[in-house]
Order: sequence, then structure tokens, then C-alpha cells
Amino acid sequence: MGEQVTCHGIYEQTSSEDGTRVLVERVWPQGLKREEAHIDKLLPEVAPSTELQSWYEHEAPPYAEFRSRYLAELGSAQHKQAASQLRDLARHGKLTLLTAGQDVDHSQAAVLAEWISGADRPEPALNPHGYRAAVSSRIADLNAGAFAFVMGTGIVSTALNINKAHTASVVLLVVGLVGFAVLLPAYGWRFLCSRQRFMADLVGPRSFAFLTIIIAANVLAARLESDGYTTAAEAFLAFGGVGWLLLGYGIPLGLIANTRRDPSIDQVNGTWFLWAVGSQSVAVAAVGLVPSVSGDVLPVVALVCWGIGLMQYLLTAAIILARLLARPVDPGNLMTSSWIFMGAAAIGVLVGTRLLELPAGNMLLSRSAIAGVSVVLWSFSSWLIPLLLALGVWRHVLRKIPFHYELGWWNLVFPIGMYAVTTHELGRVTKTSWLVTLGRWEIWVAGVVWVLVFAAMVVAAVRPHLPTRSGAGPTAVPHRL
Repeated sequence: MGEQVTCHGIYEQTSSEDGTRVLVERVWPQGLKREEAHIDKLLPEVAPSTELQSWYEHEAPPYAEFRSRYLAELGSAQHKQAASQLRDLARHGKLTLLTAGQDVDHSQAAVLAEWISGADRPEPALNPHGYRAAVSSRIADLNAGAFAFVMGTGIVSTALNINKAHTASVVLLVVGLVGFAVLLPAYGWRFLCSRQRFMADLVGPRSFAFLTIIIAANVLAARLESDGYTTAAEAFLAFGGVGWLLLGYGIPLGLIANTRRDPSIDQVNGTWFLWAVGSQSVAVAAVGLVPSVSGDVLPVVALVCWGIGLMQYLLTAAIILARLLARPVDPGNLMTSSWIFMGAAAIGVLVGTRLLELPAGNMLLSRSAIAGVSVVLWSFSSWLIPLLLALGVWRHVLRKIPFHYELGWWNLVFPIGMYAVTTHELGRVTKTSWLVTLGRWEIWVAGVVWVLVFAAMVVAAVRPHLPTRSGAGPTAVPHRL
């Protein structure tokens, strides 16, 4: 099949030997009239994701790195369905893949041509050296927001503990701690072995995803403190606090100083809300340790970080809403990160309920002010849920984006778990019985969502190693946030 697939630039002259001409770009090329393109088929679904294409165009990484990431995306159900159409076309005649890029040999069309030509070849068995290379490759491609798994697991563990499901809560706590212990050195390995790519991600549009590291640490600190593990909780808070200072300032400064960044507002995405969540997570962990640690430092830290997080949330919400309302939205990249919008408001409620339980002398604000802000945040996060569900219907039902596991689904688990906890705690502190009851039911929902996403993650990890009917090699799983 290899000789049947060629690549050309969309602006090049059309040839009678091109066969079926397919444009594999996500957006229509600028300055080109449709009647002049002589295109037989448009297939934007098979093109690289918006964030991958933007990263390749603006960060200028080596082609081998772009190829590796794009091949990983081609393992998703969405891409495979579109790519299968290209294979069918290639089997029935000459196929020409068209791209708007100037360097055709280093474009997605070249990767697609290689992928289609080799799609029917079985991959050789891995030897030890190949296995180590595969592990290194996986770590090199490790998503900046991989700690979202620990965040979601930690908050659901906290939620189950509130519902007296202690055994399940402890199991999830152990899972979260193991995930943290595995991912932290993996991040270090990625920094040492792929420093250029690591730094490119750190100043790119998804850079705020790195804040999942410190959020996960603070969520675990709060959970450990509830079981009396004060020393361990202090250690996690110290790590999360230092990380918050470094990343909370470093990421926005890196974006501002990066002269090669995308000048368009299209780079704005839901992960930017993690800036506010990071500040609120420090407040959650700090206020949880107040009963166990003497002094006035932690109450002040908690209150100040709460205020910082509220301002960061308002600023980010304005930018995100401007992006969503003023510019076209790709449904394939919307769903999971948009739920952080709700989670960022919900964690502010949780901090507020914890502050209300402190002695009056430890607060710089009146209890009525804290309670009022908490109720407003809970009301707004509640209002967001139907909107987010409607966006899910638009994405999966109307735009027919298939359900398949990706790392970003943990961005759904964390907000649902956080909202359940805050609903219960707000009801408990304000002595509102219906909120307490509602929160208990929401906690079970959060537990079910965690189980479903965790099961999907396990299946996605195991499936590539299972033999397929066609004998094709393993397929990769996308790791979008």
C-alpha cells in the first residue's frame, strides 16, 4: 500500500496522477478558495489535536517528537475511525494527502502516510532494551497534568471518609499515595531526559496543568490530617506550599516572557483555572492543620491564600468566558477541562467552611463575610453543573465525539468529588439539613464516577497489549488534559 500514498502541499499545482485528494487539516487553509483546491474529501477529524498542532507550530520541537505525539493520538477511537477511511481509499487506488504546511516532509501528512503504509504490519515482540525504550518514551510524553489522577482520588477518599465508608476511603488514600510516589520521580526523569520538551510545556498554553502536582500534594495533606497523620500532612503541605510559590509565580511569568507564544486567545483553556485551585488547595491543607499546630501562621496563610484564589478565579473566569463566547470551540478539546470551572469554585467553598470553624480571633474577616462568599460560590458552582452537562450533550450527542478514556477525565472526577464534599460541609457548618443530605448522595455519585473512570483507565492500559484480530500492533492512548 505504501506506493499508493503520497503527500503534497495544498498550494501546489494539481496533477492528474494524484488520485483521491484528501485535505488532512483541522481548519481550512488561509487564502485558498474551495473551487481552486480540487479536493475530493475533507477529513479534519484525522488531523492533530489543536494543542498538538499549536505546540508544533509555535514551540518548534524536533519532528521526531511531533511524530511520536501524533502517532499516540492516532490510537484514539476518534482518530482511528477517520484514519480507517484513509486506509480504505488507499486500498482502492492512489491517495494524496494534502497539508497547508510548507515543509510537507515534516508535516502531519507525512506521519499519516507512514502510519497508513505500515498499519498492516505486525510489530515485533519487545526485547528488554525495547521495553526500556518504550518506558522512556512514555515518560518523555508524560502529560503535564498527570497528577489529576491523584487529585481526583484524594478528594473522593475525603468524601467517602465523610460518609463513614472508611475502608473504601483508606483504599483510595493508598492508591493516591502510590500514584504520587510513582508520578513524582517520573516527572523528575522527564525533566532530566527531555528537558527541552519539559520546558516547552512549562511555558506553553497547557503550563497551568503542572499545578496539579502541588494541588495533589495539598489534597493528600488535608486527607492525611483527618486521620491524624499530622507529620505526613505537614510534609505534603510544605511540598505543596513551596511548589505553589514556584509554579504560581513561575508559570504566568513564563507565559508573559515567552516571545514565541500564540498571540491568539484560542490558547486559553480550562486548565488555567488550576491557578486558582492551586492557591485554594494550600488554604485547604493549611486550615486543616490549624487544630494540630500552634500559632497564628496557618490561619493567616489559609485566609490569605483563600483571598488570592478568589481573585485568580474571577480573573481566569473572565478570560475563559471571553474565549468560549467570542471564538469557535473545538468540541473534541472542551469537555473535561471545562469542569475545572466548577471545581475551582467548589474548592473555594470548602476553604470557607473550614475558616468558619476557626476561633473568631484567628480571622481577619467577619464570619458573616466568609459565610456569604461561600454561599455565593456554592450557588454559582451549582448553576454551572447543568451548563456543563449540556456541553457534554453537545459534544457527544450532537457533535458525535465518541467516549474513550483519556487522562483529562480525571478533571471530571475532581470537581464532582469536590462539589460533593463542599455541599455536605456547607450544610454541616450552616446547620442546613437538606444540604447535608444532598451532599451525602453526591458523595456516592462521586464514588461511582471514580470507579468508572478508574476502570476505563485500567482497560485503556491493558487493551494495547491484547492481540487484535488483524494482528496489528498495540495502539496508544491519548493523554489530553
